[in-house]
Amino acid sequence: MPSITDPAGYWDRYGRGVADETPEDALKNAFGWCQYEGHGPGDELLGDPLTTLELGHGRGNAVAALATMGITATGVDLSPVQVEAAHARWGELANAHFERGDVLDFLITTNRRWDAIYSIWGAVWFTDPNVLLPAVLDRLAPGGRLVFSHAPHIPDTTTGAIGMWAAGYTGAQVAMARWSYHPDQWTELLTRHGYTEVHARVLPAPDPANVGTLLVESRRRR
Repeated sequence: MPSITDPAGYWDRYGRGVADETPEDALKNAFGWCQYEGHGPGDELLGDPLTTLELGHGRGNAVAALATMGITATGVDLSPVQVEAAHARWGELANAHFERGDVLDFLITTNRRWDAIYSIWGAVWFTDPNVLLPAVLDRLAPGGRLVFSHAPHIPDTTTGAIGMWAAGYTGAQVAMARWSYHPDQWTELLTRHGYTEVHARVLPAPDPANVGTLLVESRRRR
């Protein structure tokens, strides 16, 4: 069974299928940590940063929202389509910066540090945490925060790297991996890699019968 050999191309195809919002709606809904509009916390989870980095910025809405607050906001995304779309919509914002590249390569090769690094249903889900978490920690300022969200782990299934169909259930049989853990396992992983004040939980959906959201907050020691 083939696996993805062109991840940037995959995310380009995904990006072309994302519906555009008006700039006003894009900014209003930018911090959708949860998949339900208007539900859950907002940018307050990042604290009061002067600088931020988003891992997998997509259309760049969260980066733009932070930039409008006077924060120096940077995003990195693997997809040229997504980066171009972010530049086209938000490139005139002086504090918004969009980088194209693999998040691990970006973190490992830069010498910059940020007050907060975050991922909203983004790159954290698709990157081995035993490699990603140390790289993020190195790029956080003392006391800086790492916050991320994605779907919660399915109960009674294997944790760690699990497979998914890259093209959904009607496309070609091409597989990709994502990393899925229970909240207590995320707490153990982050603590083991040097993070502190770890708070990992599943935020229930507005209708408790629906899928909730894994939400993880943590910090680098001061």
